Amino acid sequence: MIKLFLSLAFALCLSAAPLSHIVVLGDPHLPGKNVPMKEHVIEQINQWNDVDMVVAVGDICSKTGTQEEYDFAKNYFSKLTKPLHVITGNHDFVYADALDSNGKFQHAPREIQDEKLKRFQSTFGLSRLYYSIEKPPYLLIFLSADDPKYLTKLSDKQLSWFENELMNHPKTPTIVFFHAPLDHTLENYNHWANTPNFIAQPKDKIQTLLHDNPQLFLWVSGHTHTSAKEPSFASTINQVEHVTNIHNADMNKEVIWTNSLFLYDNHVTIKTYDHMEEKWLDTLERTVFVPKI
Repeated sequence: MIKLFLSLAFALCLSAAPLSHIVVLGDPHLPGKNVPMKEHVIEQINQWNDVDMVVAVGDICSKTGTQEEYDFAKNYFSKLTKPLHVITGNHDFVYADALDSNGKFQHAPREIQDEKLKRFQSTFGLSRLYYSIEKPPYLLIFLSADDPKYLTKLSDKQLSWFENELMNHPKTPTIVFFHAPLDHTLENYNHWANTPNFIAQPKDKIQTLLHDNPQLFLWVSGHTHTSAKEPSFASTINQVEHVTNIHNADMNKEVIWTNSLFLYDNHVTIKTYDHMEEKWLDTLERTVFVPKI
């Protein structure tokens, strides 16, 4: 009888209406490829009445963060009718506008990188590149790549702010949005997975923060362009210590997938949507429970 009661209670818990629906856009790369499909994604999200936040997890710009790319991005997101939150990726600030003699990206001088970070802030009306939002019972932390030593590194100043945010909310279930994933939360399915420029840096200091802060239980990332068809897109390898990494595919493909986070009192359900087929992919649905702190 007790087991039956617990089973019913668990089922009711999972069937209740969510407190919040957050749609995650992985690496828009604007304008990039397949612009009509990218615009269709915005149209679809606008039709979802329960969405109260859209997060773009970096690489808003297609290549080098030119003024033209930022102008396109601003116009693109102006069509979104939901609140938008953005963070930087490497293509938003790291590279010089001109490619090298071999047609490859080259790092811009630091003063140009800083100008592009300011351009990012100005375009999206941000007072700072990193910030947090309290969405009870959760804390949402938005981190931006801002140190070009690696493609996806937090500056010392930002890392200190991040540590203080966690210290000031020790009992609040916390979700972090950052361009790059945590180390070894994907299989080595290509030659750059889990390499220094394709994980959140500084790796060791971030690992220490994860270990010391059990309230941080979800890390939401892009950067690796991991397809929803890749087995480690949603698998047991996504978990490191008590933190589950939610990987997001980029938007520069023919088929665009987005993840949605449905926030409940004591758990988060992650669903993946195929915007071409216009359907949820049930096999990729996951539920992550809030840690007992």
